[in-house]
Amino acid sequence: MQNTEKTREMFIVRALEKILSDKDIKRSHHSQLKRACEVALEDIRKELKNVDTDSASSALPLPKNDAANIVSAEKYFLPFELACQSKGTRIVVTALDCLQKLIAYGHLTGNIVDSTSPDKFLINRIVETVCGCFTGPNTDEGVQLQIIKALLTVVTSQHVQIHEASILLAVRTCYNIYLASKNMINQTTARATLTQMLNVIFARMEACADCLPERTDKADSESGVDSSQTPSIPNGEMQTEAEVHAEMSLSEDNTADERTEDAVVEDRIVLGEEALNNEVQSDEEAARRVAAQFVDNLMEQALEGVGSRLEESIEIIENGQAGSDSISSQPSIGSAMNTSVSGRTTPAPTLARVASQESMDVTESDAPARFTHVTQKDAFLVFRALCKLSMKPLPDGLPDPKSHELRSKVLSLQLLLAVLQNAGPTFKSSPMFITAIKQYLCVALSKNGVSSVPEVFELSLAIFLLLLSKFKQHLKMQIEVFFREIFLNILESSSSSFEHKWKVMQALTRICADAQSVVDIYVNYDCDLTAANIFERLVNDLSKIAQGRQALELGAAPNQEKSMRIRGLECLVSILKCMVEWSRDLYVNSISQTNLGQDEKPTAKENHVTPSSDTPQQFEEKKAQKEVWEQGIEMFNAKPMAGLRFLEQNKLLNRDANGVAEFLHNEERLDRNTVGDFLGENSDYCKEVMCAYVDLMDFQGRDIVSALRSFLEGFRLPGEAQKIDRLMEKFAARYWECNPNDGIFASADTAYVLAYSIIMLTTDLHSPQVKHKMSKEQYIKMNRGINDSKDIPAEYLSQIYDEIAGHEIKMKVTSSNKPGKQVIQNEKKRRFLFNMEMEAVSTAAKNLMESVSHVQTPFTSAQHLDHVRPMFKIAWTPFLAAFSVGLQDCDDPEVATLCLDGIRCAIRIACIFRMELERDAYVQALARFTLLTANSPITEMKSKNIDTIKTLITVAHTDGNYLGSSWLDIIKCISQLELAQLVGTSVRPQVFSTSKSFSSFLSSTASFHNYGDNTSLNLNSLDPSVKESIGETSSQSVVVAVDRIFTGSTRLDGDAIVDFVKALCQVSLEELSKPNPRMFCLQKMVEISYYNMGRIRLQWSRIWQVIGEHFDRVGCSMNEEIAFFAVDSLRQLATKFIEKGEFANFRFQKDFLRPFETIAKKNRSATIKDMVVRCITQMVQSQAHNIRSGWKNIFSVFHLAAADHDESLVELAFVTTGKIINNLYEQQFPVMIDSFQDAVKCLSEFACNAAFPDTSMEAIRLIRICAKYVVEKPQLFMEHNMEQDMQVGAEDRPWVRGWFPLLFELSCIVSRCKLDVRTRALTVLFEIIKTYGDTFKPNWWRDLFQVLFRIFDNMKLPEQQTEKAEWMTTTCNHALYAIVDVFSQYFDVLGPLLLEDLYTQLIWCVHQDNEQLAKSGTNCFENLVISNGNRFTDQIWDKTCTCLASLFTLSCPLLGHHINDKVDIFGGMYTVRSQQSFDEILKYDPDPKKFSAFLIQSVVFQEVMVTVENFIFFPFHPDESDKSNSISDTDSLRTAEIPGMFNKMSSKHLLNIVSHLYHCNQIVSNLDSNLAVQGALWRAVQDVDIAHMPLASWTVQTKEKLLPLNENSKPRIMRMAGFEGGPNISAFTHVYRTTSICMKILFAMLRDPSRQDVHKDVKNILLEQSVIVLQKFLHLTDSYQLERWARLIKLILVNVCELPDEEVMNQICSLIF
Repeated sequence: MQNTEKTREMFIVRALEKILSDKDIKRSHHSQLKRACEVALEDIRKELKNVDTDSASSALPLPKNDAANIVSAEKYFLPFELACQSKGTRIVVTALDCLQKLIAYGHLTGNIVDSTSPDKFLINRIVETVCGCFTGPNTDEGVQLQIIKALLTVVTSQHVQIHEASILLAVRTCYNIYLASKNMINQTTARATLTQMLNVIFARMEACADCLPERTDKADSESGVDSSQTPSIPNGEMQTEAEVHAEMSLSEDNTADERTEDAVVEDRIVLGEEALNNEVQSDEEAARRVAAQFVDNLMEQALEGVGSRLEESIEIIENGQAGSDSISSQPSIGSAMNTSVSGRTTPAPTLARVASQESMDVTESDAPARFTHVTQKDAFLVFRALCKLSMKPLPDGLPDPKSHELRSKVLSLQLLLAVLQNAGPTFKSSPMFITAIKQYLCVALSKNGVSSVPEVFELSLAIFLLLLSKFKQHLKMQIEVFFREIFLNILESSSSSFEHKWKVMQALTRICADAQSVVDIYVNYDCDLTAANIFERLVNDLSKIAQGRQALELGAAPNQEKSMRIRGLECLVSILKCMVEWSRDLYVNSISQTNLGQDEKPTAKENHVTPSSDTPQQFEEKKAQKEVWEQGIEMFNAKPMAGLRFLEQNKLLNRDANGVAEFLHNEERLDRNTVGDFLGENSDYCKEVMCAYVDLMDFQGRDIVSALRSFLEGFRLPGEAQKIDRLMEKFAARYWECNPNDGIFASADTAYVLAYSIIMLTTDLHSPQVKHKMSKEQYIKMNRGINDSKDIPAEYLSQIYDEIAGHEIKMKVTSSNKPGKQVIQNEKKRRFLFNMEMEAVSTAAKNLMESVSHVQTPFTSAQHLDHVRPMFKIAWTPFLAAFSVGLQDCDDPEVATLCLDGIRCAIRIACIFRMELERDAYVQALARFTLLTANSPITEMKSKNIDTIKTLITVAHTDGNYLGSSWLDIIKCISQLELAQLVGTSVRPQVFSTSKSFSSFLSSTASFHNYGDNTSLNLNSLDPSVKESIGETSSQSVVVAVDRIFTGSTRLDGDAIVDFVKALCQVSLEELSKPNPRMFCLQKMVEISYYNMGRIRLQWSRIWQVIGEHFDRVGCSMNEEIAFFAVDSLRQLATKFIEKGEFANFRFQKDFLRPFETIAKKNRSATIKDMVVRCITQMVQSQAHNIRSGWKNIFSVFHLAAADHDESLVELAFVTTGKIINNLYEQQFPVMIDSFQDAVKCLSEFACNAAFPDTSMEAIRLIRICAKYVVEKPQLFMEHNMEQDMQVGAEDRPWVRGWFPLLFELSCIVSRCKLDVRTRALTVLFEIIKTYGDTFKPNWWRDLFQVLFRIFDNMKLPEQQTEKAEWMTTTCNHALYAIVDVFSQYFDVLGPLLLEDLYTQLIWCVHQDNEQLAKSGTNCFENLVISNGNRFTDQIWDKTCTCLASLFTLSCPLLGHHINDKVDIFGGMYTVRSQQSFDEILKYDPDPKKFSAFLIQSVVFQEVMVTVENFIFFPFHPDESDKSNSISDTDSLRTAEIPGMFNKMSSKHLLNIVSHLYHCNQIVSNLDSNLAVQGALWRAVQDVDIAHMPLASWTVQTKEKLLPLNENSKPRIMRMAGFEGGPNISAFTHVYRTTSICMKILFAMLRDPSRQDVHKDVKNILLEQSVIVLQKFLHLTDSYQLERWARLIKLILVNVCELPDEEVMNQICSLIF
């Protein structure tokens, strides 16, 4: 009761008393008010008497909580209502103030039913009363302010709930006060109050959304209304009279005199970094401050005393969460019943599209609106009302800034912007608001987005940016329309003003700074088959602006043009930074963690929604398909049939008539002129397509003009009359088919003629070329009698005329038929054209917005990082063009900085996605603008070029891991930069006087040659800015940055460092190839080798593979200074590298030292070779303990030095090699075992140097020492793995790695050196074999004998005869006998294994045209058999007999030379005829070479005979000087007494030998008796004196006919002829020898009891041969031959007498006697 008393006393009583004390209360029209006040005071005093009053308190009363007090508080509202309705300002102010305070402190809630209107709550009546106090512009300013206070309190109070019409009324009243008030403070306060109201309304909606599932049922049950009935109002009934009135549709009586209004306070929504207008008046600023303070105080007062309940509610609203107290427990009038201000029940609104009068008809949604809570409905109504207000048109012409229309539009847009800025999750996700945005706000933006009023245009852009940021997933098609029809059109239009372009650029700056938006634009539009290429088109437009290509079109001032270029560059750079930011997770930089996009606020993953599909590959496929479509459309616009074929080939279009017709209907990118011409063609195919095209149209129920408009929307009528006729004829047929019973047209002919007349009328009325227009009467007259000889009603034709006159038939506005650009010099004309163009754009955009407002299109929120790659691929060329033009044409530092930032970002993107072409293009462009590699004089160097150099260095430092082949351009620039630094530091020009690359730095008049003998370049003669720029190249920052590239190479990855080194090597070669070579890059290469030596060996090996090859080339340079530097650098690097040591089985040292080997091999300079050997010697002396695999290269270098003729070089190398063998092998042979083969090879080369025989002998000695290590440490060879030993077993490694190379090199020495050296080598070779052969395995022996047999290979080479003779008489004989000795020594091992190979080699020796070698071969064969025959097996004897047969065949004269009836004798073919005269034979001319071979063959045959006899019967001595152990031709052959191998051989082998001997005997016998052969022999030795040739078998006549013979040929011909004193190798001697051996073998076999099994065969052969011997003896006449043959007879007789078989003896004796 105490609280009630205080309330009444402080508010009600005082207010009533104040009203009653007012002087105006006495007026008659206030009588009712006076009476109501007095009654209220009297009631209050009565109540006060019943209350014990205590001491009054000055504290503010607390709100009442009990129901009784609530009722008693509301019953005093009548006097205040009447006071508000009075005309007295003071009375109204007092009443409003009291009501505001009662509501603020919760004493007046109004949540009871109004007694005057049971269907409403009292609070609705209170709101109407407060709003009713505002009567228009003439309302007192104090009253206006009190109204604002009261309404703000009502809307924001936690104790009062107003909804729907009441809340709209409150907002509308504040809105009207802002428009109508003349007081700046009131205007500002009203606008601030509106902002506060909207914030509360939408915040309550967000707060209620979370608690809805918990509170809905409870609220509905308390209200007594079914919750399902709340929003279920059918479509079309949403706007009742009260709501339409409440939605702030300003009435005419609210319009005040605009000339008396103050200027509106502009609270601009600034885009980008735009500041507030500096021209705002000081009183406006003061008004704004006062209004802000007023609203803040009012809000504090309204919230004061509410307590924790209010604080919790505010907290809940701010946090977007609903608590138990967020919604009042009192029943809501909005949820209890849907009432309007007039008391009628109204349904809840639905979201039907409200089209403007210019809009197209769009099918409205039939789905009713469904609000989840009344607060949502409140917010929706307010939002929709603001959208409608923003759509109201402005008056024609330039609007007055103070006009109601403009101020209303601006305010509505500002409030909408505020709503969107504070939009919560419910607003952003609710289908109701999404649909409202589509149907209302987007349509409003399509009109305001092209407004000529800057503030409206700017606010529209700001709202669009918010929609793009927060609602893009719901507005895919709307965003496309805004971009395509507004943004890009303004940018591309030549008539748009600079201000419009500038504001669009500001908006684009915001868009381009958001990575998510940029990528989403590409994914959702450029990769959509039906959407425009927004991203590509945007980048192209920005690129043109950045290049300044629109400056001429705009007629912009220089400053404006510069600002536009800078803003365009900023947008492009922002896009690139977004790409960098988006793909930063793919970027790995070991050098620096610099992230070009890290300063960007948006991140790549913000504001993500669940994507419908985000597969980069899928989008790339769509983009590729879209590009094919676009190419096909472009081809169609040029040549329709070619375009159709192209699309069909790519399986995108079916070329049948229906498919093409649908394509022509649906594709808006087609050129309408081309479509018209194509449809009008006379070909059958075009006619078929045209018919299908028209048949797709439905004209049912439409008048002919409407149908014709629809028909002509898709194409432009062709100019040819026949084409038009075909099209009109088909149109008329289709129209008649769709409307057969319209009651107007008698036939399709009527429609055809009328359609043609409409076309003519349109041309006549709207063509500027037609001066005399057709009148309506003329038109009606023209169409008489066309309806089947009857007239069409005149009213119908009159309507057609009027419609065509008012609205020309036009094509549908598309991007394909917009006018091209043109240069407009007149600003007035520009504005006019811009307004016309923007009006068309607005209409098109508005129609498109309305047409897509009901379309649901999925929006993909991009998430994948790989989207950037295709984005950059389609946009990199415009980027590059913009940046290149900017750097080339403009010297402004800001432009240069932006261009360089853009290029840097572009390089980063190309690097991340490994786009080599794009990366190279940007790096080359950057390098080009440094002027370091261009043909520009140094005097053109500017600060932007220095910045470009720094940028290039930065790119190299930060993106080095990705540069790949682009390193080449960077290194070239760095190399040239060093030249520029030399200029900047005034280095003497003579050093570079012939450097072409640097000469290009200088102008044609200021080259280095022009400085003459000056000691330095005269930089003082240059411009100060140029001088400063040149000096900047040598600044400390640049020098340090360049050095950082090389020092930072240690942090490049494995592939990047290889690319870096390759580029450095290539530039180094270019430097060194100049007439005056430079070694900058070569020095840097040495440096980076030092820096990177700590890398893992796998990477280092790849690096050194490149560097090593470069050192190979540089070290072989003809310039000794360069080569010397390379070798010395190699020495330093090698020493450093070897110091690190090497693990076993690695080969890095080998790779590192290989350049020494190459240089020593290829460089012809003795100085460089000496330098290489000394470097290697120094490394051996200092680092021998660390060398592992490098020994191979060391021995290779010494191997190359060993072949040199420089004594000092050979001596130095050999001394070092000797120390290695003698000393280091003792100490560290296990670690040097890999190079053992190389060491032996090196020693072999030393031994083969004929210029230093002492060195050769010492080298052979060292090889002999090496053999000791092999035999003593075989285990090392077996255990140690080498790279070439992968297929070699451990047991064979000592041979493969030890013995074989050692023995092989000795054989090479034997093959290559002179007699003394090769003899020594041969001796050592066989000494080693004989000494250590017992350790050899069978397979080793096989390899060894392959090596030994190679010694004889030199016989196959064509050499001088004297050298061959020496070789054969010395080395070959020695080697052959030594081989047989080795074979005999190790026969048990070698016999089964290599005997056949040895026989083959012996046969080869016998077959050579060398008498001595052939003799040696037969002798060795004899020694081998005699020495080892006791161990021969039958298989070995088989091989031996086979070998012997080959020897017979090869040595027997003329054996195998018979060809049919001819015989090849010494190179001439002689016919064998019995009647051939000797004169004819002498006509043949034999080949001397073949004759010489015949002589050798005869001698060898004799040796073979001796060999056979010797190994069978013990050595045979022809001179019979030693007969102690030999068998003479006349001895008796007793088996037991026969020495030799006779008793070891089987009968089969002996008979085999006899058979071959008889065969040879026959051949030789033919030779002895053949006249042709005799003649050829004499022809070959024609210079021998005939008198000294008493050939017994030749006639005297023959001798007389022979020509004189040469004296030099006498000894040989004498031997051949069988003269006394010479060897008996004549044919007769051969016959005698073969016969003698055969007889000995046969008699011995016959007398051998163990051979009884073959005696019969032997007897037969013996008898046969005996007969031949006797017959031969009877025909002999020469004494010499008779004497020799008599011995053979004696042999037969002696042995026959001792035969045990008397039958044989008798038979032979009978033959003789």
